[in-house]
Amino acid sequence: MLTEDVQAVANAVFAIPSICIDVAIVVGCLIYIMWLSWTALVVICCLSAIAIASCRGLLQRGEKWLSLAREKEDRLFSHFRTTTEGIKELKLHYQRRQAFLSEDVESTAANFRRYNNRGLTLFAATSSWGKLVFFFATGFVLPRIIALSPQALSGYIFTFTYVMLPMDNIISALPIISKANIALQKIESLGLSLSDRAEISTPPPVIDRTWHSLELQDVVYPYQAEEDINFILGPINLKFQPGELVFIVGGNGSGKSTLAKLITGLYIPQSGKVLLDGQPIDSQNREWYRQHFSVIFSDFYLFERLLGLEQTDLDSLAKDYLSKLQLAHKVKVENGKLSTTALSQGQRKRLALLTAYLEDRPIYLFDEWAADQDPVFKEIFYTQFLLKLKGR
Repeated sequence: MLTEDVQAVANAVFAIPSICIDVAIVVGCLIYIMWLSWTALVVICCLSAIAIASCRGLLQRGEKWLSLAREKEDRLFSHFRTTTEGIKELKLHYQRRQAFLSEDVESTAANFRRYNNRGLTLFAATSSWGKLVFFFATGFVLPRIIALSPQALSGYIFTFTYVMLPMDNIISALPIISKANIALQKIESLGLSLSDRAEISTPPPVIDRTWHSLELQDVVYPYQAEEDINFILGPINLKFQPGELVFIVGGNGSGKSTLAKLITGLYIPQSGKVLLDGQPIDSQNREWYRQHFSVIFSDFYLFERLLGLEQTDLDSLAKDYLSKLQLAHKVKVENGKLSTTALSQGQRKRLALLTAYLEDRPIYLFDEWAADQDPVFKEIFYTQFLLKLKGR
């Protein structure tokens, strides 16, 4: 959507001024033809109505094929992602690799090409049909059914010849407009409203480090798992206080990660309230509320620089934590930049923990942090790190 659909919409916006100029030229030429002969204008309008009606079906079918091609393009990019993320499994299994390439990648690419060609061919046919109607009107219809003076006939022919180029430009722009319409529908299918979802640009107020209670009251969140199947989490009633060490447990797919995102303000409840020290969290203070959490999700992202941290002794603090996390021999910190993040998953999670420690926020949340750690470090995490955080 970011690379293809946004560009398609931009191309259409770029074409609109030229289309407006061409439309103005066509209208001006029609006014001139009306001045030459009212009868000629009526005949032209009738022929134009017939041409538009016949082209409408071609355009609708062309847009349908382009829409199908856009769906196949999504599928093709999904296969590209599978190729990169599943490269190890594909290399280790010849039959799987051949089946994936022939049944998935090649067939999807062929369908994408076929639908795209069909749509663009129909648009090209529309353009050719429009030109044929104009030539037919110029060369056969009007000279035979309307008696025009030689001066009016020459003016009529020259005007029609002149208007052919802007008309061709307008028809040629129809595929661009159709692609933009399809792209805009795909963008809107995300369900995002920029005015509602945009993050505020002004700094939030100072967070409350001496909080006393975090409460969820009858919180309900529906999650679209599959078509026509909704997983609903809640209603949930919870209350947390400083100094507590709370474990959220449950089976796979029971909603633990969803609950974590509700607690941290990343998900917005459909109903119910989230309160910090009795203050309801809404769109006005949600950005401020989120700043109270240091979180490491199971699908965390590790930045190469320690961004957004303003401690004057940042490097020395980071080095101290690296030593405690048993990473000092592999990672160095200089001017807030980590020397490397190319580590094992368990070591990368320790670097994420380093960032969380440096953030030093009032509430910590770990989403299965110890799952990738060796038994020795798991014991250190549960018996030392968590207890120290609880004491703070």
